[in-house]
Amino acid sequence: MLSRRDFVRLIGLGGATALAVACGPGAPPAGNPTAAPAAQKPAAAAPTQGPAAAAPTSAPAAASGNLPQVVLDPAKAPKKFAEAPILADLVKAGKLPPVEQRLPEQPLVLQPTNETGKYGGNWRMAFTGPADKQNMERHNHDHLIYWDAKVEKLVPNVAGGWDIQDGGKTIVFKLRKGMKWSDGEPFTADDIMFWYEDLYQNEDLNPSKASFMEINGKQGTVEKIDDYNVAFKFDAPYQMLLDQVASLSVAGHMTEGWHAMGLWAPKHYMKQFHPRYADKNTIEAQARAAGFDNWANYFKDRNDVSRNVDCPTTAPWHFTSPVTQPQAVMERNPYYFGVDTDGNQLPYIDKITWTLAENLEVANLRAIAGEYDLQVRHMDIAKLPAFKENESKANFTVGFWKWPHGTDAGFFVNQDFDGDAEIAKWLTNKDFRIALSLGMDRDQLNEVFWLGQGDPGGPAPAEDTLYNAGPGSRKLHSTLDPKQANDILDKLGLVKGPNGVRQRTDGQGDLVLSVTTVGAAFVNWTGIAEMVAQHWLKNIGIKANVQEVERSLMTRQLNANQLQIRVWSNDGSDNPFTYPFHDMAFSQDSGIGPDTGKYYESGGKLG
Repeated sequence: MLSRRDFVRLIGLGGATALAVACGPGAPPAGNPTAAPAAQKPAAAAPTQGPAAAAPTSAPAAASGNLPQVVLDPAKAPKKFAEAPILADLVKAGKLPPVEQRLPEQPLVLQPTNETGKYGGNWRMAFTGPADKQNMERHNHDHLIYWDAKVEKLVPNVAGGWDIQDGGKTIVFKLRKGMKWSDGEPFTADDIMFWYEDLYQNEDLNPSKASFMEINGKQGTVEKIDDYNVAFKFDAPYQMLLDQVASLSVAGHMTEGWHAMGLWAPKHYMKQFHPRYADKNTIEAQARAAGFDNWANYFKDRNDVSRNVDCPTTAPWHFTSPVTQPQAVMERNPYYFGVDTDGNQLPYIDKITWTLAENLEVANLRAIAGEYDLQVRHMDIAKLPAFKENESKANFTVGFWKWPHGTDAGFFVNQDFDGDAEIAKWLTNKDFRIALSLGMDRDQLNEVFWLGQGDPGGPAPAEDTLYNAGPGSRKLHSTLDPKQANDILDKLGLVKGPNGVRQRTDGQGDLVLSVTTVGAAFVNWTGIAEMVAQHWLKNIGIKANVQEVERSLMTRQLNANQLQIRVWSNDGSDNPFTYPFHDMAFSQDSGIGPDTGKYYESGGKLG
């Protein structure tokens, strides 16, 4: 269990509620499933929560309490299959094999949320630029294994199952025989071994080794048993590897291929960019021509399905227009390995189109006008009155989804900051951070930015989650108390000047903090930070300047240890063991310690 002091590192705000906007029925065109002949081999169920069907659970329809279920009983697996009309037309034209030949022998089987879907349609959404590619990945998780819809147990996904052997020292993942990449090529153990031997162990591609591949300070190994069985071996029992593999910290090729991670890569396609399989001088020349300084960065770009539409995927949809364009487009993967309980190959929806929105305001105005079919990310709860006013006119519904992670607007205090010795001294001082937290008026923030719908408090996850730090942890140091805050700062020796601003102890004038935010974000972080800066100045005499930057610039500044305080959510922190990036200085992307994260990632070589 995490101690209460662990949460003081991140000064959080409440409001952990997401706004979901979904168009009413009848918006997209739909088609009935096209039946295919009975499969040659009965499909024994081997399932996980397929992202294709999981996304709609954020829509108001999920309020029924139904959730998509993974079917694990082979007796309930469908014996014949159907496909989308647009794929059936390609089959008739001889441009695509029959659906039985495109599916693995034992496909993933998913019980639909409420009813069997209809094929067709274009799911319209918003995105804010190339740095927002996670927007697309959330509907396309291709993890080896995954969590069920209630996040209570592990279920198969890309892998049809797993075995725990040798007392937990060996985990064998069982792949699906006959499964294929989106280009129709076989997906086998060789694709995992290609990742392990040629990407993960290559020092140019991965100079730092991942912590999930390590137990008791020693890296594990990966071995091919046969074409459809791969063993992850460790010197000590490591059954938590399964939780890691199911989580976003490991994920799959769709999410992590861009930096040569993700547990597998399409060997048949990517080997042309790897010096073990092709001439290095030729690859280096190609890299320079494409604007990259070395072959490794070029390789990572080619392995990024969001930028390289020619790179095959195992996800439900594949990119046909990259994330670098004003419209990013994904179309159905004709070889996707999942079906519903009626045997209809998933996904139901033909295409997803993300249209670039320059900022949060544009995205929300378009949503209010009914231009999106289902959108959660980037929807601003402060616009709720406008959404409700236009709900019937624009034929959409508005719903809420309460997040368990703790905060939608966390102030991540960088304890590695070394750009100013005076500032660094205070950022690393626990009492100073407590004073900052006590100087915030979270109730006012909740009323202004969450319309009173949030739950003001610190960043501790919801009390009904497994890793909540105990009763009262969300209120610890997180209720406005200017007297206590000022007493703390006075005892620290931070005196106020004639202007009411606390002075630096090195005689260099006002103590001024820097808070960095991004625009076109999920909530109005800049507005929130500016109000908090007003709270600090009024309540405790601490001055703060707020700077809004573009998201990719913030990431570069964060990785370079240039930020003092960064505003972000702590999503995923309801389970810090599978997603530790916000709670712990786990990587160079840590808001509380990027250099410490580098040190941890590199085994002491960096940071």
